[in-house]
Amino acid sequence: MKVYTRSGDRGETSLFTGERIPKNHDLLEAIGTVDECNCSIGIAVSLIGNQSELFTVKEQLETIQHALFDVGAALATPRTRAETSKLNKTRFDNEATTLLEQWIDAMDATLPPLHTFILPGGNPCGAVLHQARSVCRRAERLVVPLNKRADVSDHVLVYLNRLSDYLFVASRYVNHLMNMPETLWEKHKISQQH
Repeated sequence: MKVYTRSGDRGETSLFTGERIPKNHDLLEAIGTVDECNCSIGIAVSLIGNQSELFTVKEQLETIQHALFDVGAALATPRTRAETSKLNKTRFDNEATTLLEQWIDAMDATLPPLHTFILPGGNPCGAVLHQARSVCRRAERLVVPLNKRADVSDHVLVYLNRLSDYLFVASRYVNHLMNMPETLWEKHKISQQH
């Protein structure tokens, strides 16, 4: 099977429903941003490599990558115009969110409490997880209007919201395990440089 099909050469692509839409459609903006988030997570997984102390995080991130493909499938099947059989194939429920919450609670219990904002950075994996978090937030913003018009279930929107929380805590957790201190935000630091 060839990678290229030439079917998108005129700037359109197909949803799972079979409907053809332009590649700059808001559904595809959301799907593409979810994919971008998944790619950032993939970089984090790659950076972990075989570091045994981060094995649990790596397993969680790989599970999340699979879930993000499920999110993409749900986005590609607009609920307002998809057949029931297609909706059943791409249904996204709350189990994935519950799992994220369990992982967040377990990691958060080991971390020092935060009293101010922190700057993204630290260990390369931790820094990339911060980047993934910001991409996830963008995906969430793009999904909000789709959810408002009932094209996407509440479960997808909630999952993306919780995933950004997970990625924030995971970045802190990775930096903590790798003994990388967090850089606390200093208000008006630029004025202190003069």
